[in-house]
Amino acid sequence: MLLFIDLLGTLAFAITGAFRAVKHELDWLGVIVLATMTGVGGGMIRDLLLGAAPPVALKQPMYIGVCVLGAVLTIVAKRHIAQLWDKVMLADALGLGFFAAIGAARAEQAGANPMTIVLLAGLTAVGGGVIRDVLVSEIPQVLKSDFYATAALIGGFAFWLLSFTGWAMTPRLLVTTLLTFGLRLIAMRRRLQLPKMRRLPASPSTLSSQAQDSGRRS
Repeated sequence: MLLFIDLLGTLAFAITGAFRAVKHELDWLGVIVLATMTGVGGGMIRDLLLGAAPPVALKQPMYIGVCVLGAVLTIVAKRHIAQLWDKVMLADALGLGFFAAIGAARAEQAGANPMTIVLLAGLTAVGGGVIRDVLVSEIPQVLKSDFYATAALIGGFAFWLLSFTGWAMTPRLLVTTLLTFGLRLIAMRRRLQLPKMRRLPASPSTLSSQAQDSGRRS
């Protein structure tokens, strides 16, 4: 069951990556690259940071295969998939929850401290999307919109807190997945976002000069 959820999330992430390639009108290789990096990029970075080499995605070819499948589906049926985008986003939210949970679990198994457990939960869940956006020269989506990375970090924190309950790994994974999924679902339906920084009326150097000039006049 957990492997199925993992692969479903990987497929959903891969499709979102492939659609970013469609937006930028990349060639077929570009579609496959963005799909793959979105689907497994976060997990590969996590594994390398934990010293687990080669990463799981390279030891189990099914993960790369699922990403390529997502790319091919997008190339062949992008209009039909676009009409089912709500369902794709639902699977994406479920994948976010599971990736956050599995990232936290892998960090804990490696003996990481609580802060690292939480951070690697977030990195596993959103790292692929960050790589995707950087590859197409965009500000990563998780830094400017949506309650996305925050949900993954909260899920990672919850996973760590559940370590004090004495529960086995599987119940903790499921609770973390459902919590992160639920938070993401609520954010999608209510369009929740963190507060954004507003631009200054002028550059800091200009404002500093204006303040100095004002001080001299007074």
